[in-house]
Amino acid sequence: MNKDRSQYYFLILTTIIGLVLLPFAIVKRSFKDWVIVYLVSFIGNFFADKYLVSKGYLKYPIKLFRKYKIHLPFDYIHYPLLLLYYNQWTLNSKPIGIFAKLMPFVIPQTIIETIAAKKTKLITWKKGWTWYHSFISLMSKFLLCRGIIALIRVINKGKISI
Repeated sequence: MNKDRSQYYFLILTTIIGLVLLPFAIVKRSFKDWVIVYLVSFIGNFFADKYLVSKGYLKYPIKLFRKYKIHLPFDYIHYPLLLLYYNQWTLNSKPIGIFAKLMPFVIPQTIIETIAAKKTKLITWKKGWTWYHSFISLMSKFLLCRGIIALIRVINKGKISI
């Protein structure tokens, strides 16, 4: 089997795994909050990815949906799934815990992306983009979304959540 085909099958497998895990991350107590986290994460990541691809920092030579320039499974499934689990894990954490619990999500994701950029055609970094940029952008997006859900909880304090 050629290398490009195996990378394509890898994308299919990881997308299926993400789709299977996604309902388990959303269908929990505070269903409304997790749906909001999901929507905020995929919308935010979609626009961030679209911007970075349009500016030429990132490229996805092998993707499941060739019509789109961005990586739809990552933007709509993988990243939101990670963010859902992160938000659930940090639900009652203090700021230092929120930051410390970020590392088990961001560090492996950065390592995987770095390996993918160097060894596969799944992602190509251009214009000086490095692992450092991925690390900082992932941290920023995780913390921004975590802040948004915290703000929503403050606004809804005392109200019944589904």
